[in-house]
Amino acid sequence: MRGSKSSAPSRRSSVAAVAVLLAAIGIGAAWWCFAHGYTLYYGDAEAHLNIARRILDSRTPGPDQIGTVWLLLPHLLLIPFVMRDAWWHSGLAGVFPSFACFVIAGTFLFSAARRVYGGSGAALAVALLFALNPTALYLQATPMTELPFLASLAALLWATLWFRDSQSPWAVLIAAAASNAASLTRYEGWFLIPFVCLFLLVAAKKKWCAILFAVLAAAGPLAWLAHNQYYYSNALEFYNGPYSAAAIYQRQLAQGGFRYPGDHDWITAARYYFAASRWVAGWPLLVLGIAGTFVAVARRAWWPLFLLLLPPLFYVWSMHSSGTPIFIPDLAPFGWYNTRYAIAVVPFAAFAAGALVTFVPARFEIRTSIILALAITGVWGFSGPSSISWKESEINSEARRDWTAQAAGFLAREYRPGSGIVFPFGDLTAVLREAGIPLREGLHEGNGVAFDAAMARPEILLLEEWGLAFSGDVVDTALHKAGYTLRKQIAVKGAPVVKIYHRE
Repeated sequence: MRGSKSSAPSRRSSVAAVAVLLAAIGIGAAWWCFAHGYTLYYGDAEAHLNIARRILDSRTPGPDQIGTVWLLLPHLLLIPFVMRDAWWHSGLAGVFPSFACFVIAGTFLFSAARRVYGGSGAALAVALLFALNPTALYLQATPMTELPFLASLAALLWATLWFRDSQSPWAVLIAAAASNAASLTRYEGWFLIPFVCLFLLVAAKKKWCAILFAVLAAAGPLAWLAHNQYYYSNALEFYNGPYSAAAIYQRQLAQGGFRYPGDHDWITAARYYFAASRWVAGWPLLVLGIAGTFVAVARRAWWPLFLLLLPPLFYVWSMHSSGTPIFIPDLAPFGWYNTRYAIAVVPFAAFAAGALVTFVPARFEIRTSIILALAITGVWGFSGPSSISWKESEINSEARRDWTAQAAGFLAREYRPGSGIVFPFGDLTAVLREAGIPLREGLHEGNGVAFDAAMARPEILLLEEWGLAFSGDVVDTALHKAGYTLRKQIAVKGAPVVKIYHRE
């Protein structure tokens, strides 16, 4: 590696400059997505926003409103923003945490790459190749969990590299904090822990540093197990409970559904994930990443590449063993689903591609990095959708956005504050958000005993003036029993029928 003799103030100023550049890129993309209404196209984005809101805005506020399956940190990050009514109603609240994590991820990737490659030129290439990826730009404008995880991963990478070079206990503490942030954001964060422990054990001159990291990093997963045990009497509720991905998949199979591609088939799982990566990262970045991998490995920069490769490997493992599907338009069943999982390849490919810039004379590195990143980004303007994940969210949300707007428009006109409304928490929560109805005025599954009792004896215990349900669900059945009047029925092609009930 070429050595860097720059002073500490110079290094700090370059980091600050990159952070400002990333913020400018992120703000532009986030505002464009929000202005066009794309922020909540993903059903999961809508759900994350509303889960965060119900932690405080609920008849039964508290930690139990976090639920299970989805980890807690993304929802906690959303709370300060989602509790502003105007930001919740518009969806703007969902932009702030992901945007901040986008800047953090790119900045830590820059800092880690500069430490590995010995100069700011190659590091700038890494940061720009990550930041100008269309799917990364879209996801940072939504309340999805991918950008918070990538920020945690990049911080973890930088901290482990700092520890390798400095043996500082502070690096261990930062690495542990980053690991806990990752493991409380997405489950692939759990997968990283043993590998980071092993790296630190090898790199540490004082082995107690590795032990300290292991103890501190275990806190995140243990906290989530304790949460599930306390509120659901099953520490593994997120894994084998009725709302877990595995349970949902098994119910689909029992009802005659097809097996997902890659289910207990390693080759197919890897093929589908690589195909999704081709759509998300693009051929130019993948080719440069593959070439750069050989250069980086030859220069013994194996740890960053290995750590950044672990999340893609985790997804392949999940497709094989956990019923996690990825559908892409050019492979059977020719659909659009979970393509965003391939965003995990982008930091790896960008970091590897940065190694190629080290061949350029130092005085040309910066301009080479900028030209390279802009050239790869320009390819997106001439090939397919700018982001397959945005296209997926648009296609899959078309019917949901239609009936949500119709139902919200009706309730915004007819609902009187304080009337009360019963509904199943899920997709229908978007109707209350758009109509401007606080969640504390609603009765739903998250309210526990009150909801269960109302569903069991609706003719006695269901007291809300309004009801919102999908045709045939448990709330719809209860509203029928209680004698509510059907005021509006919304039928949209490709979606369940939405019913709005009223009782004087």
